[in-house]
Order: sequence, then structure tokens, then C-alpha cells
Amino acid sequence: MYEIHFLIYEMLPIPLTRFLSLQIIFFEDRNFQGQCYECSSDCPDLSSFFSRCGSIRVEGGCWVLYERPNYVGYQYILSPGEYPDQQQWMSFNDNIKSCRSIKNVYGKSWKIKFYDEQDFEGQSAEWTEDCPSVSEAFKFSDFHSCVVTDGAWALYEQPNFKGQQYFLDRGEYHNYTDWGAPSPGVGSFRRITEF
Repeated sequence: MYEIHFLIYEMLPIPLTRFLSLQIIFFEDRNFQGQCYECSSDCPDLSSFFSRCGSIRVEGGCWVLYERPNYVGYQYILSPGEYPDQQQWMSFNDNIKSCRSIKNVYGKSWKIKFYDEQDFEGQSAEWTEDCPSVSEAFKFSDFHSCVVTDGAWALYEQPNFKGQQYFLDRGEYHNYTDWGAPSPGVGSFRRITEF
């Protein structure tokens, strides 16, 4: 039995320890107090585990948290570290109702292409680095569609990586509503480099 497990482990292209290290801990109260819930996989509905979230400790992996069940609502992107209150993850309330780990984005390259019209029409611009100010770097600041060909990205509604966040991984986004935004305005964006 030991030999079979050893052979399976040797055939995996990504070290198994990467998957075993995914962990996030939700605490009901600020400063890691109150009841807690440990999570190591995607969860579409956290409401049966806790009613409010006052602090979070990310022990492994990067996570996207959502304000409502089924990965809907405001998004919060957290990398490993401690978040003693909601302000640390840029939230104004204690509603965290679903979460998922950021997966399948291993590598050392990032590439995203934005379009000023939906369905990949109009002016376009390709980017491979963080951008703290869209208005200074682009001829257009309304992104109606985009294609992520490499890596994972976080879009922010305000410059300097502030305001509402939106997580984008590899794929096509025909309209800004595909990434959960209520409008096409983007103030800044950055690569997600910690997994």
C-alpha cells in the first residue's frame, strides 16, 4: 500500500503539499476571538458555520471571500496573514457567506487584455504588470470586457488598489458584469502573486 501512494505522489506535476497547505480560519469576533471555523476548501455557503465574521487568519493559499452565498456579492481577496477586523480586508460589515481558494494560476507570467467595449470590441490594451492608476496608464478607464491569458488578477474600483475588489482568473469576460462589477469603471489592478 505504501508503494502505491508513493508512486501516485511521484506522478503529480504539482507538489501535494501545495494542496494540503490551503487553510483559512474565520472568527466571529474581532482580534481572533469567539467561535472559529477552519476551512481548507471552497465553500458556497458558510452561513451554517457562523453568523458573522469579525476576524480572519489565512494560514495557506490565497482566498476570495464573498458577501453572499454561492460566490456572489462584494469580493475580498486575501493572501496569507492575519486580519484582526473587517477594515483590514476592506469591508464595512461582518458578512462573509462563501469562499473559494485561488487555484490553477501557478506560474511566473501574467497577462491581461482590456477592451473599451463589450465582447472584445473597440480599443484594447494588454498589460503584464501591476497598475496603480488606470487613468494615468490608459487612454480609457472603462473596461467593458477583458481576456486573462496568464495568471490571476485583482481589479479595484479606485486608484492605488482601494475600493471594491474583483477577482479574475484565466478566461474570457465578455462584459464587466461577468466579473461581478456594477459598472465598467476600474481605478487600478494588480497581479495575484501569492498562492
